[in-house]
Amino acid sequence: MDWGTDLWDQYEIIEKHTQSGLDLVEKYVKFVKERTEIEQNYAKQLRNLTKKYSPKRGSKEEQECRFSNHQSFLDALNEMNDYAGQRELIAENMMMNICIELTKYLQDLKQERKTHLSEAKKAQQSLESTYKQLDCSKKRFEREWREAEKATQHAEKTDLDINATKADVEKAKQQAHMRSHVAEECKNDYAAQLQKYNKEQGQFYFTDMPLIFNRLQDMDERRVQKLAQGYVLFSDTEKHVMPIIGKCLDGISRAGSNVNERNDSLALIEQHKSGFERPSDLEFEDYSQGINRTSSESSLGTPKGPLDLLGKNKSKPFWLFSKKSKPTATEDFGHLPPEQRRKRLQQKIEELGKELQKEMDQSEALGKMKDVYEKNPQMGDPASLAPQINQTTQNMERLRGELSKYENWLTEAGGRGDTLRYSSQSFNNNGAHDTYSPDGAHSDEGTPDPSHAIYAEFDDDFEEEELAAPIGQCTALYNFPGSSEGTIAMQEGEVLSVVEEDKGDGWTRVRRSNGDEGYIPTSYVSLALNK
Repeated sequence: MDWGTDLWDQYEIIEKHTQSGLDLVEKYVKFVKERTEIEQNYAKQLRNLTKKYSPKRGSKEEQECRFSNHQSFLDALNEMNDYAGQRELIAENMMMNICIELTKYLQDLKQERKTHLSEAKKAQQSLESTYKQLDCSKKRFEREWREAEKATQHAEKTDLDINATKADVEKAKQQAHMRSHVAEECKNDYAAQLQKYNKEQGQFYFTDMPLIFNRLQDMDERRVQKLAQGYVLFSDTEKHVMPIIGKCLDGISRAGSNVNERNDSLALIEQHKSGFERPSDLEFEDYSQGINRTSSESSLGTPKGPLDLLGKNKSKPFWLFSKKSKPTATEDFGHLPPEQRRKRLQQKIEELGKELQKEMDQSEALGKMKDVYEKNPQMGDPASLAPQINQTTQNMERLRGELSKYENWLTEAGGRGDTLRYSSQSFNNNGAHDTYSPDGAHSDEGTPDPSHAIYAEFDDDFEEEELAAPIGQCTALYNFPGSSEGTIAMQEGEVLSVVEEDKGDGWTRVRRSNGDEGYIPTSYVSLALNK
């Protein structure tokens, strides 16, 4: 069963049905577009929501993220932000795979339908034109046949008329014969037109229109199939991101599971523990015996409590819920409670230690570079490094002084023996070490002159250090004589193992297969470091 056979006489129905199908596709595209707008707005609102409740950098809320319940909330916000990204992905995929694709397909269908209907109208117009010719020939045949009958009747009447001359009779007969001949020609023309019309009508109803109707049927079925695919894509688009959305939701659940109330309590203790002793009992002051008030007050100071250390009036009790004025910050963190002061001093010592180590590395690198320049003047002027060397030396002395000062304060604050200390070392020409003792003071043995520490000999370093594992390889691009102390010669194309990366001074430490080590210019080799 098909449209061309069973709906051969339902042209208007087919026309309306195909138009209705195209309208449905257009309606579905609009529906999906509005859905994408909802998804985009939803994602935007989710992002704004997470941004609103996310702590700003350096804020008090960000500092509180050391507690698991605060950190878990931040993790949940991050997962929700990722969730918003998946909603945006749904909107994008729907727009690309459904809206844009169906809109393009709809334009093709409209053009195809227009072509088929145009062919149908042309066939209809051709049939109507043939029918008009048939009707015209039929009417002409009818008219001429009547005129022929009239002429024949007139000839017969004239022939019977006794008053008519022979010429009149002959003329009437000729007229009748002519009319009959014309009528016969019209009859033949009508018969030919009828045959032509019947043939064209058969072609129209049994071939042309069924073919057009079947093409429209095929077009409509393809439209339905494409629309069905659009329905499936509407669901699949969201299904494809559901695993990731599920991971986001699992991440939120995991953030909740990661909350540890006991650890949060301990973290609060670690963060705010003052180290003060609770206030002792107040002693009775017997004014009737003339006891000196001052001596009585002094008896309340053992052991020292928060009132003594914070400089408050010791004659007054310590009120737990009273408002406290914020003390003025001091360099030695004396404004802080003992426990917090020790922590801040330890943190400051670690920061100064890192800065000092950085300056010492810079000093060592400058010393190597100066030594190479002195041995190879063509590579650079040693005097040009003097300002940097002097500045680095000053920085090292300043940092050592500050480090010693803070370590002394930590000792005064009651720093325990197991407290982390920073230990650093520098090298002098004799290979001696400048080491900080655990209490922050300089050891007496091997104290170097800072102005000479940066000119350390490379060989001493190699003797004291264990063989480091290679971190990659390099290939020599040029020949290098390695004439200065601490460097190593190499030939173009030679492959060496890299044991120490360039620290910014332009030199790389390498090792041969026989164990020889030394520095080479970084620009002279092609590096391939292990990842």
